[in-house]
Amino acid sequence: MPQKPKNKNNQNIYILGIESSCDDTAAAVLKNGKIISNKVANQAVHEQYGGVVPELASRAHQQNIVPVVDLALKEAGITPYELSAIAFTKGPGLLGSLLVGASFAKSMSLALDIPLIGIHHMKAHVLAHFIKDDKMELPEFPFLALTISGGHTQIVQVNNYFDFKILGETLDDAVGEAFDKSAKIMGLPYPGGPLIDKYAQKGNPKAYKFPKPKVKGLNFSFSGLKTSILYFLQKQQQKDPDFISNNLYDLSASIQYTIVNILIDKLKIAVIETGINRIAIAGGVSANSGIRQALLKAQKDWGWKVYIPNFEYTTDNAAMIAIVGYLKYQAGQFDTYNLIPKARIPLND
Repeated sequence: MPQKPKNKNNQNIYILGIESSCDDTAAAVLKNGKIISNKVANQAVHEQYGGVVPELASRAHQQNIVPVVDLALKEAGITPYELSAIAFTKGPGLLGSLLVGASFAKSMSLALDIPLIGIHHMKAHVLAHFIKDDKMELPEFPFLALTISGGHTQIVQVNNYFDFKILGETLDDAVGEAFDKSAKIMGLPYPGGPLIDKYAQKGNPKAYKFPKPKVKGLNFSFSGLKTSILYFLQKQQQKDPDFISNNLYDLSASIQYTIVNILIDKLKIAVIETGINRIAIAGGVSANSGIRQALLKAQKDWGWKVYIPNFEYTTDNAAMIAIVGYLKYQAGQFDTYNLIPKARIPLND
């Protein structure tokens, strides 16, 4: 049976959030809806492999989780005994990485005799918008969420904290993969997405035209774009072996311009079909300057109401896990110790 909440201080609700879905070990402490510490340990070991190696990731989580949680609690200025509940990522993600976070959260919850709350990773990205932060405006329900990351690309209608409806999603590669794989084709190191964004700011976005995939409805496809970029570069390098290095800025700008327009075009359709013009972006790719600028332009030109998260809440972080834990704590939604994390998990699970 779910544990009963024990608010020992009778006033403040402290939630410890733990995120370990991929290669970042993160812990955050939330007090009454406001983040008071937010720590993360990155894993540089994956850079030499051009992507995340699951076995190495899970081993690094085992090494990092205790010191990261300890640091988060110390910066928050509280002891473990003041915690009201522990929230952790239950999926989706790398199973080995998820198991490390889940096992730690369960053990700590059991030792402290406080509620355990499993959190859906992608829901947390969206609900990070509800962290109490003076720099962010809270979205009004219902709104459309564009969740864009290395593993996900979705347009979701969010009716309330716990009611999500997927309107469209990628049929193959996620948008983050499209950025990283395009960067890899150009010989850029992993992760290449942020580098494309950096170089794009110095280039001409209309220097090269890449085809947009023709996908009906609100679904996405990025595998064809990646292939067209590969063939284009191979053809150009036959004429000029230094084509990429000589045109890096324009190539980056053109690739980013194409991807951003694919996203915006689908959002236009979603706004028309639902009648909802409140748009929130979430996920690691929401840090991309191109998509942020395009949404701000849409807000000005088309009257959309746009919600853009702080940079620290875009990539995988524990603050987003803690805020959903807080919302579920208030709703009395607790989990038992037989909860098993899953690599794949439906959005409304």
